[in-house]
Amino acid sequence: MASAKAQTSASLRLDKPTSNLFRDRKQGNRQGLDVRDFNSVIAVDTAHGWVEVEGMTTYAALTDACLEHGVMPSVVPQLKSITIGGAVAGIGIESSSFKYGLVHETVDEMEILLGDGSTVVCAPDNEHRDLFYGFPNSYGTLGYALKLRVKTVPVKPYVQLEHIRHRDADAYFRDLGRWCGEDIDFLDGTVFGPGEYYLTVGRFVENAPYTSDYTFEHIYYRSIRERKEDYLTVGDYIWRWDTDWFWCSKNLFAQNPVIRRLYGRSRLNSVTYTRIMRWNSRWRLTRGVERLLGYRSESVIQDVDIPLANCPDFLAFYLDNIRFTPVWICPIRSWDREASFDLYPMDSRETYVNFGFWDVIRHRDRRMADGHYNRLVEAKVTELDGIKSLYSDAYFTPEEFWQIYNGDAFRKLKSKYDTHGRLKDLYAKCVQRE
Repeated sequence: MASAKAQTSASLRLDKPTSNLFRDRKQGNRQGLDVRDFNSVIAVDTAHGWVEVEGMTTYAALTDACLEHGVMPSVVPQLKSITIGGAVAGIGIESSSFKYGLVHETVDEMEILLGDGSTVVCAPDNEHRDLFYGFPNSYGTLGYALKLRVKTVPVKPYVQLEHIRHRDADAYFRDLGRWCGEDIDFLDGTVFGPGEYYLTVGRFVENAPYTSDYTFEHIYYRSIRERKEDYLTVGDYIWRWDTDWFWCSKNLFAQNPVIRRLYGRSRLNSVTYTRIMRWNSRWRLTRGVERLLGYRSESVIQDVDIPLANCPDFLAFYLDNIRFTPVWICPIRSWDREASFDLYPMDSRETYVNFGFWDVIRHRDRRMADGHYNRLVEAKVTELDGIKSLYSDAYFTPEEFWQIYNGDAFRKLKSKYDTHGRLKDLYAKCVQRE
């Protein structure tokens, strides 16, 4: 910590083995802060419904520890390599978010390491409540979460799934809204193309007539089209998307049965795929091949949250302009209808739907501006009163960005909690990739 204070000319960044940011960053004069040892589950209190955990703990480790006590974190993001601190400083979501909100809404208390090396404990009702409500979506620009207390919920051994097909988008989103009010445990959806929309309803059950295994030979997202009903162990349900990175493993040939066997069960996961992606980004192998073939490519890796009433309009826009499928659908309703998180402002009285879409668009049009498709998405999301996560490419102007992500609140927090400017500015980090 002393060395971090001494080298004031360098900006701080976390030195850690994992990252789920999907944007390249510029190299610069940055001092690495080694936090990888803050990776322990401290206590699981089933009587009071919380777990205390250090910020660099992956959800794989956190969930394993909780399941041993018959509980799970109330919202578990889809990928094993995501850390609890990262999910709160960014935006974390899953199929229980229609009941419990986004990951940061499940937090009761945080201990934050500030840029000057001091720490503060922030909670909804203490003197640092402004940081508690301002930390989500700050991406390390206000500090780093060293320790958190997070809500848990009881589990049963199995999850029963029901896959419900719709052919009309309006009816699909109406039904999604209806299911949000039902006594169920999980709800998400998958769009395979125009007229092929599925809702997946999950319920905890004590017994199962069988269980499906999507950790090796079989692929979960394909089963949505093939089965009306399915059963998974609770652990396999939580990580159903991780084995194939939703469906993105196809870009790494992992859905080819022969190559899948070469990967082996132990390497079919988001950790492996992320390492390959980072290697490819560093050496630009794919980009070089595309240039030889005369293509240009644009990664469109986005999660956007749209008010439920505007979802048919966004889906129509998406299928007309972006087009690649599948698309993940996940409803969100705030846990506390009175709470407001400054840097990710959503109307807590509204139901939102997350659209997750992650692929590359290749074209031969040399006149097309950089980020053309991502800019289309950003403009449509803004038009429909939505908001997008900042873990991947963003192209907003400073004026657009700060209007959406509450520049006044950020500057006030920055002046109070990062007085020496040791940490990056949010726009510089998330848009300018510094």
